[in-house]
Amino acid sequence: MGSQETINESQDAGLQLVNTKLPVVVYSTPKVASVAVAQQIADVLRAASAAEKNAVLALAPGSTPQQVYRELIRMHKEEGLDFSHVSAFVSVEFYGISRDQVQSVYRSLRETFFNHVNIPDSQVNILDSEADGETIEEYCEAFEQQIQDAGGIDFALLGIGSNGHIAANEPFSGVSSRTRLCVLDPITRLRLASDFIGEKNVPAQALTMGMGTLLESRQVVLMALGEHKSRIVRDLAEGDITNRIPASALQEHVNAMVCLDPASASEMQEVVMPWTSDSVQWDETMITRTMVWLCEQTGKALSKLEDDDFRNHNLHQLLRLHGPSHVLALKVFGWLQATIHDGQVVEGQQKVICFSPHPDDDVISMGGTLIRLNEEGHETHVAYMTSGNIAVFDHDAQRIADLVTEYNHLFGIENDKSIDVERRVRESLSTKEPGEPDIDAVLKIKGLIRWSEAKAGAIEVGCDEENLHFLDLPFYRTGTIEKRPVGDVDKAIIVSLLQRIQPDIIYVAGDLSDPHGTHRVCAEVILGAIHQMLNNGEAVPDVLLYRGAWHEYAIHEIDITVPLSPAHLMKKRKAIFMHESQKDETLFPGSDPREFWQRAEDRNKGTAKKFNDLGLPEFLAIEAFQRWTGQTL
Repeated sequence: MGSQETINESQDAGLQLVNTKLPVVVYSTPKVASVAVAQQIADVLRAASAAEKNAVLALAPGSTPQQVYRELIRMHKEEGLDFSHVSAFVSVEFYGISRDQVQSVYRSLRETFFNHVNIPDSQVNILDSEADGETIEEYCEAFEQQIQDAGGIDFALLGIGSNGHIAANEPFSGVSSRTRLCVLDPITRLRLASDFIGEKNVPAQALTMGMGTLLESRQVVLMALGEHKSRIVRDLAEGDITNRIPASALQEHVNAMVCLDPASASEMQEVVMPWTSDSVQWDETMITRTMVWLCEQTGKALSKLEDDDFRNHNLHQLLRLHGPSHVLALKVFGWLQATIHDGQVVEGQQKVICFSPHPDDDVISMGGTLIRLNEEGHETHVAYMTSGNIAVFDHDAQRIADLVTEYNHLFGIENDKSIDVERRVRESLSTKEPGEPDIDAVLKIKGLIRWSEAKAGAIEVGCDEENLHFLDLPFYRTGTIEKRPVGDVDKAIIVSLLQRIQPDIIYVAGDLSDPHGTHRVCAEVILGAIHQMLNNGEAVPDVLLYRGAWHEYAIHEIDITVPLSPAHLMKKRKAIFMHESQKDETLFPGSDPREFWQRAEDRNKGTAKKFNDLGLPEFLAIEAFQRWTGQTL
């Protein structure tokens, strides 16, 4: 049921949505969306070259356009795309930080894009994070004049913040505003906390190109990727123009469009209610999706729906083709009932591997299922794909360094090396700038903390210590938020583990919430390894996908549900508690103030309630999974 996609993955040209207030195109994957945007930029460059003039680009920093820049670099190196006649203006820069700081837009875009194409340095214009505060207005006016002298912006590539900002034009920015120094919104600063290793380190101000500056661009493409952008994208494209959502001003632009992936488009009306379109394929997934929606609208269980409920909600076609109401209710009830594994989680005696992107994802996301698998006697392995070492507070690393030194002293163990390590750790942490990468010794200690917590959590849910595998994939080993591209060596590690264990089933984090996050990257590595093994004629396991701490699959997307008893839920909570460095307060909390165990329990109880509201058997909590049948994540 869950593997079918509303947006056809073969439509690389994208699907243009209807009933939106500016053009919105949804592409099958983030990569396809990025390639499409890169092609538009390439077209602008080629048209300018043919007209023997410069192409003037306004470019955005951040994670969203990174794949666009990688594709442009590829086109430059492999297809000869020429950037020598490009004038580039970067739309935003943090104010008050050094250009050498890892979070500076200047450093980031030079390292990820400008240094890899043939744009002359004199034609790269990035706002100066260290501009003199006393003459900042004159500096901003001069930057505006540079844009005008270049001929105005031909193409602006923009992202959107969760509060609707574009560049650093925060809510209530004027549509005629120009390049200026502005104060960052608290929501923006919270979102940036992970980049700066703590909200307190995020600059309070930024230099930004103004709304008026950007709206004068001859062509504008706004990109949004990931589930966390879905609500603001819906408000931008389907709501009214309002200064509460600065990006909504693009509705009045004569040549603006929005490019999305399926996750960021998930709240759009045409996606939420696809049956409103002219051509509906009433398959099992679509019928289930529609019936669940109808139950939510009417407040009724499946068995209580009447024919008039369908008519009152414009579902005449579904009723005519597949009704009457009681027949539809029985069908959907049967389909959903079949997902519930309240007997055995899996039949027989199986080998399973849970792939955990971070050291705590296993117990947070499917801890109850791991408990039940171990209770049933299955050979249950957990593979921890990354160390998670950047998500540990400095004071925890210092505490462990002190502890080891005192431990050695107490038991008369040779102590010179541990004293030296403690000294280096203390000196490094006391002099470290905000967001500066840790030295190797600190990273090792932080990784050791996560290792010990992961082991304790897995043992709590019943796993044997010898079935725990700490892979420490190379792509993650940067010591910063920014990771390396996935390489063949990452995939080879996964292939080796699968060949050695030969599992019957593997569980993979299938998150769409962040297309550049570790969960998605880990999923791509695993599924790439599966494809490689298939191409080599090797046997591969069944793949089940689970979601992370923040989101759960919608009812129509679920293929398997695992009910949890009160005892299972309490044991799962205890396993999460073993991750003490992530308890009470985490380094990267996001916008959700709840602790991980609370998020997990609320999610599991919420899924159970949805099933109960539909008239299905009542459970305290449910963990949900989707079968992977080759679909693109």
